[in-house]
Amino acid sequence: MRRYARVWPALSLAMVALVLGAIAAAYCADDDDEEIPFDVANIFFELNDTDGDLGIHALVDGDPWKMLALETPDGRQNLLIRVGAGLRRQGLTELFFESAEPTFSELSPEKFFRRFPEGEYEVEGLSLDGEEMESTDMVTHLLPAPVEHLSVNGMEVPEECDGGPVPVVSEPFLIRWDPVDRSHPDLGRRDEPITVVRYQLVLEREEPLPLEFSLILPPSVTEVLVPAGLAGSGERIKIEVLVREDGGNQTAVESCFDVN
Repeated sequence: MRRYARVWPALSLAMVALVLGAIAAAYCADDDDEEIPFDVANIFFELNDTDGDLGIHALVDGDPWKMLALETPDGRQNLLIRVGAGLRRQGLTELFFESAEPTFSELSPEKFFRRFPEGEYEVEGLSLDGEEMESTDMVTHLLPAPVEHLSVNGMEVPEECDGGPVPVVSEPFLIRWDPVDRSHPDLGRRDEPITVVRYQLVLEREEPLPLEFSLILPPSVTEVLVPAGLAGSGERIKIEVLVREDGGNQTAVESCFDVN
């Protein structure tokens, strides 16, 4: 009897611990289920390959919130926003930001990537009703290679607008570039296969009236015919092509051409 008297209390304690553990696990699971996900929570890097600079961008959208925080994979809080007064009662729904983009001479890519490591970033918030909001986004150092052989009406534009002869062309403009299927050869995770999800073509002029022409293109399209009427004789057009990979990171190149 002594042996059983010692065993049963131990078994009872173990059963109580198991029950309490199950209740706690269920409670935590319910808490997780009650967190409201954001409709959009994208964190990504943008490289301007022409100017040589990197920045971190984010787009968050969803139900109205009064507090928003961004946490890196190593647990650092990189962003904290609390709204007040009337805006606290009204709430915010969409937020887009771009960080400053110092040149590589001021901030090397290696230091930039140490500031913003690869991994799962958490976006947390507090709704107007005080409910917790949370989404995550996987961020990598996989940057698309810049587009190459960018040309207008068969004439390649220089790598920099001030770096060589600028093509002089007539409307309409046939713009072409080579497809991209690898990561950047020199930055981040180098020369790895990538999946391009889109290109973006931007044409801008400053005079006589500011103008911006922008197209989002599927990854199968690397040639665009821009109809006549966009520019007049003697105008300079700035051209930019961005390539975006399926993780969200994107790389831009910039140049220009003149209209005769």
